[in-house]
Amino acid sequence: MREIDMDTKYSPKEVEAGRYQKWLDEGVFKPSGDKKAKPYSIVIPPPNVTGKLHLGHAWDTTIQDTLIRYKRMQGYDTLYLPGMDHAGIATQAKVEAKLREQGISRYDLGREKFVDEVWKWKDEFASIIKSQWGKLGLSLDYDRERFTLDEGLSKAVRKVFVKLYNEGLIYRGEYIINWDPQLQTALSDIEVIHKDDQGAFYHVKYPYADGSGYIEIATTRPETMFGDIAIAVNPSDERYKDIVGKEVIVPLVDRKVPIITDHYVDKEFGTGMVKITPAHDPNDFAVGNRHDLERINTMNADGTMNENAGKYNGMDRFEARKAMVKDLKDQDYMLNVEPIVHSVGHSERSGVQVEPRLSTQWFVKMKPLAELALKNQKTDSRVNFVPDRFEDTFTQWMDNVHDWVISRQLWWGHQIPAWYNKETGKMYVGEEAPKDIENWTQESDVLDTWFSSALWPFSTMGWPDTDSDDYKRYFPTDTLVTGYDIIFFWVSRMIFTSLKFTEKRPFEHVVIHGLIRDEQGRKMSKSLGNGIDPMDVIEKYGADALRWFLMNGSTPGQDTRFSYDKMDSAWNFINKIWNASRFVIMNLDENTPAMDDLSKVTSYDLSDKWILAKLNQTVNEVNRLMDKFEFGEVGRNLYNLIWNDFCDWYIEMSKATLTGEDGDAKDQKRMLLTYVLDKILKLMHPIMPFVTEKIWLSMPHNGKSISLSSYPENHDEFKNEKAMSDMDVLIDLIKSVRKIRLEANAPLSKAIDIMIKPQNDDIKEVILNNKDYVDRFAHPKDLQIDTDLEAPALAMTSVTNGTEVYIPLAELIDLDEEIARQNEEMAKMDKEISRLDKKLSNENFVKKAPEKVVAEQKEKLADYKSRQAKISQRIDQLKANK
Repeated sequence: MREIDMDTKYSPKEVEAGRYQKWLDEGVFKPSGDKKAKPYSIVIPPPNVTGKLHLGHAWDTTIQDTLIRYKRMQGYDTLYLPGMDHAGIATQAKVEAKLREQGISRYDLGREKFVDEVWKWKDEFASIIKSQWGKLGLSLDYDRERFTLDEGLSKAVRKVFVKLYNEGLIYRGEYIINWDPQLQTALSDIEVIHKDDQGAFYHVKYPYADGSGYIEIATTRPETMFGDIAIAVNPSDERYKDIVGKEVIVPLVDRKVPIITDHYVDKEFGTGMVKITPAHDPNDFAVGNRHDLERINTMNADGTMNENAGKYNGMDRFEARKAMVKDLKDQDYMLNVEPIVHSVGHSERSGVQVEPRLSTQWFVKMKPLAELALKNQKTDSRVNFVPDRFEDTFTQWMDNVHDWVISRQLWWGHQIPAWYNKETGKMYVGEEAPKDIENWTQESDVLDTWFSSALWPFSTMGWPDTDSDDYKRYFPTDTLVTGYDIIFFWVSRMIFTSLKFTEKRPFEHVVIHGLIRDEQGRKMSKSLGNGIDPMDVIEKYGADALRWFLMNGSTPGQDTRFSYDKMDSAWNFINKIWNASRFVIMNLDENTPAMDDLSKVTSYDLSDKWILAKLNQTVNEVNRLMDKFEFGEVGRNLYNLIWNDFCDWYIEMSKATLTGEDGDAKDQKRMLLTYVLDKILKLMHPIMPFVTEKIWLSMPHNGKSISLSSYPENHDEFKNEKAMSDMDVLIDLIKSVRKIRLEANAPLSKAIDIMIKPQNDDIKEVILNNKDYVDRFAHPKDLQIDTDLEAPALAMTSVTNGTEVYIPLAELIDLDEEIARQNEEMAKMDKEISRLDKKLSNENFVKKAPEKVVAEQKEKLADYKSRQAKISQRIDQLKANK
């Protein structure tokens, strides 16, 4: 149904109001069901239900939706599948923080009631996220929406766990892991953020047990001394060969420990001696395994010291450190305290300092899975990284990957499918619970969030049911769009799990984008207060403007900076499209045929041939660039076609015909304008869905939604190099006259003499055949066009594409007025030069001011002197011609 209400000014709120619901009601976002069409699928990277979407999500999903809309219009059977992630540790942390404000802990509630509270949180924020998806215009098929704790996905998780366990690729063991003392859970290596902290090297005496002296040991964590089991030196270190095998006493502990050798020790670092604490350091753990050393854990799960810490039992780890340092000093064990700044791991979720801790956890043996992924990258079924440099990031991590700790001491998540017999202690691992469940206790730990999200591309399609219609039709998916910050977390895990369980890559392409930073290039964060809510941006500028900014500023793999100036530019561009479209639509009549119909156009002038050639050129470029994911270049091409070619030139050149008396010419121009606008709207629709739909429905057509129309394709009959080069001559010519007018302060309303000297007869013919354009856009009084013209003695000259343009100066200005104006400019220059000369001759200023400031002042002085010389020359010329 045609909608023809277009206000004089673009109003995003009015344009977008109710549009998304109409698309949903019309089923626009559902797969076409056409089995002859090639399928194209994207699964949304599931946002965490921890809170609202941020600008990074908006960037991510805008790219995805643009690709889906583009492919849908190209005739693909598209599926854009929505869903969300339970985000175990992150969501539980949010809910626990909320409960703490009420004076409640999860232990007060118990597991079942606490999980109920988390589900309430999930429902609240899932609803918010879905409304935000709608605001952004994402063409998602909500009938297929998934959640990582859905029963279907839970079934997939259990199947994967059990298979890996049965193959020996999942195991349970005691290892040093990263421990979050606040959330009291294990963390994987990539959930740890390293930050520079103020710390110290504590140089401590360790006396020989025989009383013959002491050795010096430096540590940054004296609170772990209660877990010291040995002192190690490098076996090739000649300095210590005579003391290997002797014993020293651990200060404050009075435990004798041996001096051993191990190649782990760097003899060039510090004293070349290190204390070995197997329960509190991953490297010491490895040394302890090699030497069969005891493991003494000195801390509780909450970061307080335990009974192995003697009198410090129950103290917070950092308070214990202070107390121990004081005692070491008082008992003459402390040799020196050396302040340092060092990199320390912090929990990504709680922010607290991570504690390396000996713990029994579940692990995935990564080497065989990593080898599977790396081997696949050497085949035709490889995952294509865009930009390809990120494949190096992927392979380097896979080459050096550690076993993955997958258990988390949480209550929110996929509970590990392992049960322990209450009587025998025997462990059972299976996809279903034991039949005599009353005799078994399930493992209390849950799986790392990334374990379930690693299955996302195929579990959402119905796997492990490999006969499901969606799995057979839409898996593997085509394109994953995500940020470079989760290549380790998510991309790599999806690749190896998909290859392991489906024998297929999860997606053909992974398009990597960067981060959105503020105007100063800083990462957006709560602490800086520089975060931008995408919904606030949409409220002010509209979704289309935000989407245009996100796509147009998008170079694969690079960060981008958000600014309101860029948003202003985006809104202005849409307003330009709106006004141009409104002009075209207002000039249509009831006889104007459908937009794709040029059959009744029998005559094409140069501007018609040119705009069709430019349109076709842009169509081909945009299709090529979209398929290469070069979205910034897509935007540049579209902007040039729409703003420069269509709005600034073709529409303006069409106005004479539309206001003329030739009815047939009017009709043909209307058809051409309608045709070109139709193609422009279709080109823009994947990026700007709302405004293009509104305008398109205001034009004569037979379709329901522009989303279901065909994307523009190449038309060889529109190719016309001569029309493009001829129009370039005319446009450059007109631009040069306008520039001269601007420089001479001569308004377009004033007719002036113009002399045009074409380079050859062909160009002369082009100008003569299109003299109407020169008359209309250059406003000549007397127009001369000849290859033999001589330049006047005093004229403003411009060399353009194929011509030289001369405009006699007397035609532009009153010489007396111009001399007076130039004298005023000369007086300004004299004043500025005098001021700067005085400033730069002041020794105090030159010595005290920053070098950059002095250099800037010197540059200004040189510029003013240059302008002074040109003004003087100009005045002399003017006076000579009076």
